[in-house]
Amino acid sequence: MKKYTFKVYPAGMGRRAYRVIEVPGSDTLDSLCSFILSSFDFIQEHLYEFNMDNKMYGSALSYQCEPERGAPSTRVSIDKLNLVKGQTFSLHYDFGDDWMFAIHVQKIEEASGKVKRAVVSSKGKVEQYPDWDDEDEEEWDEDDEE
Repeated sequence: MKKYTFKVYPAGMGRRAYRVIEVPGSDTLDSLCSFILSSFDFIQEHLYEFNMDNKMYGSALSYQCEPERGAPSTRVSIDKLNLVKGQTFSLHYDFGDDWMFAIHVQKIEEASGKVKRAVVSSKGKVEQYPDWDDEDEEEWDEDDEE
């Protein structure tokens, strides 16, 4: 089994906010998405895709959480992606807010035992909904009462 070390950061924020994570190669892209989002304290409630050319929309090769017409699925294991050290690909999350997380492959190692997901280091915070405040929440509650 392989162990992958990735540096993950929201696009344009690589120096201010990032996570260095380790994951087993047997994990799927779905698992990787969940782990990335939880490491940034995001709530997972939107569609997403992984773009292997690190470009948003129209990617030559993307893995989608809800694929259409035979498109590649995020149910694929990381080992099957043929990643190489130094490669960067991306997680495009929430097609409304268009969060783009760059995923840089720092290391690929053979592991002798079971590999657990881990956040090796982190820096900074990112707010998933920075414009959301208590006033918005009160308006939302009032709409629910009608």
